Amino acid sequence: MDLKLKGKTALVCASSKGLGRACALSLAREGVHVTMLARGSEALEAAAAEIRAEVAATGATITTVACDITTPEGRALALAACPAPDILVTNAGGPKPGDFRDWTRDDWIAAVDANMLTPIELIKATVDGMIARRFGRIVNITSSAVRAPIDILGLSNGARSGLTGFVAGLSRKTVAHNVTINNLLPGPFETDRLRSTATGAAQESGRTVDEVLAERRKLNPSGRFGDPAEFGDACAYLCSAQAGFITGQNLLMDGGAYPGTF
Repeated sequence: MDLKLKGKTALVCASSKGLGRACALSLAREGVHVTMLARGSEALEAAAAEIRAEVAATGATITTVACDITTPEGRALALAACPAPDILVTNAGGPKPGDFRDWTRDDWIAAVDANMLTPIELIKATVDGMIARRFGRIVNITSSAVRAPIDILGLSNGARSGLTGFVAGLSRKTVAHNVTINNLLPGPFETDRLRSTATGAAQESGRTVDEVLAERRKLNPSGRFGDPAEFGDACAYLCSAQAGFITGQNLLMDGGAYPGTF
């Protein structure tokens, strides 16, 4: 399917690794000019080089900006490089797990700042231009914990749920201008982050990382973890011309782990 995105521009946050990188790649395959953002310049440049090599035939260009998107300075750098994106993919690492009794006000402010207010600031900076051009696609990478909260991820549950509530209202106002806003909710995907959490669990339990991962795969109804490429392609579809009637939605990608309702 031609997603009719060739020549569009995209700003993709936290895209040097994992799910953000997968989104950048899937968009670039469609001929989108992608600006990739991440804190670490070395990993960012390596990812960009790999994507450039893969999408050379599409005409897509890949620009990189090493910055901390959760800061005003970082957002200024990102928007200077891509001031009028047609597509915005927001993404930021989740806050630390733990017991809410141990979290200070500063912990809560940091979580809300990174996982709620930063996406809102980026939307604020770009949505009016999208409305004026009568095309815009905003995708927020949140978490399956928004639908099925995890007790030790209270900081993430709270901040990301706040973003979800905000998007639910705004997305109903922008869709008349062909600007959609949706959220992608990942469950367990084969990423460095998943392996790092498995490493911690292995150390605590005296098992190997592979044993922990095998057990977690079995616990998922699909019997596996998600492939980041699947996530990236879902993001690209939500950004497509064909997805203009989808807005304010939370697409859960977790292999069926959350039963939900029917």
